Amino acid sequence: MCAMARPRKPLLSTDRIVATARALVDAEGLAAVSTRRLAAELGVSGPSLYNHFRTKDEILEAVADSVSAQVDLSMFEDGREWRTALHDWAVSYRAALRDHPNIVPVLAHGPGRRPAALHLADAVYGAMVAAGWPPAQATSIGALMRYFIMGSALGSFAGGFVDDAGAYDPADYPHLQQAHLLAEQQEKIDERAFETGLTALLDGLAQQYAQVAQGT
Repeated sequence: MCAMARPRKPLLSTDRIVATARALVDAEGLAAVSTRRLAAELGVSGPSLYNHFRTKDEILEAVADSVSAQVDLSMFEDGREWRTALHDWAVSYRAALRDHPNIVPVLAHGPGRRPAALHLADAVYGAMVAAGWPPAQATSIGALMRYFIMGSALGSFAGGFVDDAGAYDPADYPHLQQAHLLAEQQEKIDERAFETGLTALLDGLAQQYAQVAQGT
């Protein structure tokens, strides 16, 4: 009679470590990630993680890059006009950050050596130069878009208001009598604010682009 084979544990891999760390960050924030906690979640010994990552910071960098990899870059390759491409990219970028808001502080440090983040920066810069923007302005556009998108993901404007009408005494805040209703409309308000800001930003860039095209 053959002995029953023991169930095999899933092999530890870089992708599995990153996915588990990302789930922890999403659920509990950056502080939840430690090698001890990750090892427990993965069902392995702590030292085995060091075959893939030397430090916790390296793990968080990999988590951040896995989020950057979720951003669609196809709009810079399929012939879309530069303004449309920037708009569609910004929407995709914000969607990725909205799904993983707790990793934004790590992403905000810049691309560093992260491959997906560098591909993202390369795609934006290359598309702007190809569209006729001078290199210096193409760099500024990439930075500007990043500031705007990251800022939109760092917090909710509508979510910052409490749903207690008593907190907004008309004697003190005569224009905030409906502010207690903002929180329940948070997603709609934030989406509208993002689109309003993005449209205004792109309108301004379009005016500059017209001047560039005229050589002024």
